[in-house]
Amino acid sequence: MSRLDGKVAVITGGASGMGAGTVRRFVDEGARVVIADVQDAKGHTLADTLGGAAVYQHTNVADEADVKAAVARAVDEFGRLDCIFNNAGFGGAIGPIESTPVDEFDATIAVLLRGVFLGMKHAAPLMKAQRSGSIISTASVAGLSGGRGPHTYSAAKAAVINLTRSVALELGEDNVRVNCICPGGIATPLLAKGLGGTDEAVGMVRLALANLQPIRRSGEPEDIAAAALWLASDDAAWVTGQAIVVDGGLTAGPRLWSDLPEGMRTYQPMSW
Repeated sequence: MSRLDGKVAVITGGASGMGAGTVRRFVDEGARVVIADVQDAKGHTLADTLGGAAVYQHTNVADEADVKAAVARAVDEFGRLDCIFNNAGFGGAIGPIESTPVDEFDATIAVLLRGVFLGMKHAAPLMKAQRSGSIISTASVAGLSGGRGPHTYSAAKAAVINLTRSVALELGEDNVRVNCICPGGIATPLLAKGLGGTDEAVGMVRLALANLQPIRRSGEPEDIAAAALWLASDDAAWVTGQAIVVDGGLTAGPRLWSDLPEGMRTYQPMSW
């Protein structure tokens, strides 16, 4: 028996990157999935390759009507909703704080935080009624400490972590679990956007990320998919309110002295 047999999921940002990797893994494990994204061509293509196990729904997660429609599509197509993975995101506003445009700040918060809130809001009533369900959201190591992402992105991801904890306290009595995943450096088109977002660019990012953490390779979408699979499955039935860090050890601490080139070793642990 597969780990998600009979379960139905909505995965936002499901047309590419970590979302697409999770869509494929969920379907492999027996789930039926609504791929919710704004990348229509990619979303339809992915759904077509997965046959009747997946459908595509155009979804701007900053728009409440779109999120509500994605949740409704799961019920209309497959009869229920067992998991929502609030994964859609982008880098958002960048640059020094004094020069960050307010409209870019607002747009970033709308996708990265309001999109998560809306997914929780519209999944909760269905899951409470059936007294089961798993709400998963993508946060980031940038939400755990400073210096790992742009200002607005980092603030939004920190908010996702605490929203997860808060909503978990509310929904626990209904046996609805609420958790988030904090990825480290994952080789995806999003992270490679500045280099064109092509497969070649993703390969360049993969090489650049390989030595940033104790496990000497970049993170891959499949690493996040595996964490989401566990949180969606009954194996995590007693896990809620948690920020699950999937980062190859990036946040564990500074690199060991013995792990540094000889000329870089000092008597004090290094920050990097």
